[in-house]
Amino acid sequence: MLERIFRCASRKMWKDEGTPADSYYQVRPDCTDVPQSKFRIKAGRTLSARKWHAAFSPEGYLDIGKILSRVQRGGVHPSIRGEVWEFLLGCYDPNSTFDEREQIRQRRRVKYALLKEECREMFPLLGMGKFVTAPIITEDGEPVREPIVIQQINLEDEPAPLTNLDGTKGNSADPYIDASSSEVLKLSNGRGPMDKKEIQWKLTLHQIGLDVLRTDRTLVFYEKQENLSKLWDILAVYSWFDPDIGYCQGMSDLCSPMILLLEDEADAFWCFERLMRRLRGNFRCIGNSIGVEAQLGNLASITQVIDPKLHQHLETLGGADYLFAFRMLMVLFRREFSFGDSLYLWEMMWALEYDPDLVSTYEDDELTKENTERSKGKAKSRRQCGKFERENLRSGGKNAAAPLPISVFLVAGVLEHKSSKLTEARGLDDVIKILNDVTGSLDAKKACASKTDIMLAKHQPLKSNLGFINEQRHVGFSEMREELGLGILMPKETTYCFISRSRDGFTTAVVYDIINSFAAGKAIFLHIGIGLLVCNLIYNDS
Repeated sequence: MLERIFRCASRKMWKDEGTPADSYYQVRPDCTDVPQSKFRIKAGRTLSARKWHAAFSPEGYLDIGKILSRVQRGGVHPSIRGEVWEFLLGCYDPNSTFDEREQIRQRRRVKYALLKEECREMFPLLGMGKFVTAPIITEDGEPVREPIVIQQINLEDEPAPLTNLDGTKGNSADPYIDASSSEVLKLSNGRGPMDKKEIQWKLTLHQIGLDVLRTDRTLVFYEKQENLSKLWDILAVYSWFDPDIGYCQGMSDLCSPMILLLEDEADAFWCFERLMRRLRGNFRCIGNSIGVEAQLGNLASITQVIDPKLHQHLETLGGADYLFAFRMLMVLFRREFSFGDSLYLWEMMWALEYDPDLVSTYEDDELTKENTERSKGKAKSRRQCGKFERENLRSGGKNAAAPLPISVFLVAGVLEHKSSKLTEARGLDDVIKILNDVTGSLDAKKACASKTDIMLAKHQPLKSNLGFINEQRHVGFSEMREELGLGILMPKETTYCFISRSRDGFTTAVVYDIINSFAAGKAIFLHIGIGLLVCNLIYNDS
């Protein structure tokens, strides 16, 4: 009895209070218009350092199930966020030991050092604590000899003796070129003339620099040149490491938190690389299209279901391609939420979607192969999966097309949340302005509610004169159904409906594979219960 009283008292004490997390991500004093994070560190909900360390066995095996459930409820304490993210993103296998992970870590650090050295041979400024913001070569591979370029690529702190491009000293044809700069401007990387891959890589370096200067500049952390240079180095190396994607605008927003959370540059690089494994399809360009357009198409279909009036209005304005939502999907709401809230949102999404097979999918390391062999033949434990991944397993989703990421549904939630204003927009410029106005004002907890319930409904449709389903069978969550007194009718295929019980209606409900239903020519009508869940979903067979 005393224990119950103590637990109740503890919950009451922390119910409305929490420690602000902004102190871990200090903002420059002159930036007075930066929104405060709504995320609060709450005892008993937020994954603390004590709970994190207690989840490891003496050998180092991690009980990932406990961690996922805690992250889904209250996020991760900023002091351990970096190391937790390494597991959520699939950098390390929870079924590995401390020693095995340390071996993998050291091996990756060596691999990153080799990659960085390879890039340095082509452009010696890399790793020197500097970066460029002006083009260093032309599209033909010729060096740019503008004064600003020469100034930026000078490796010396003091002016060096003038040197001609041919290496001779004396009166240079270009008075701005010194000895160190001429080394950087060489057309050869020591292995012969530059090939197309190297030219393309060097053409992106200044764009990376420009984006680095614009990334999270309100944070005190990026007042230091060394941190800006570290961000530039990682993005430059990644651009060389993954030439199919290279560098695209927005990647600096995705990489920035890794630099802040993980002190070692190599660790930050591999964590960013794992994140890009999830998102690189969005950045892939095929002809005149970019990968994210597929998700925008899914977003349009979902919005058509949850808010037909809004979808029709956007189509009327010429926004049927939903390109106005491009940024939210590309950088995962980094601009729509405060810095701290966006990190909270990320880790909640990763915890919900977590798949223990991520590591074996990503990694070709020998130690990982051994762990994979060790667990081969064993059924995947649903307890080690995120909540959405568990539901995907129950439905046999692994044999079907890859599920849509949660981010698509969150964007749909943002649009539904702003529906009243968006339906009054007179043009796409108004739509963009309305969405820009939400920057930093959204609440991550409400956007990706920790109390997210998933209802799986099946039915056997019977023919009727009206063409409506008149019989349905619900599977699971009977208590919720009885509590709310609401029913849900689904199309013929087994389909998921994600139901987020949110206080203010920010996130309502979306049908998971609604796209398949549209492709089959089925008419589906959805009625949203304000702030609660779906009231009805009717299948029309006419």
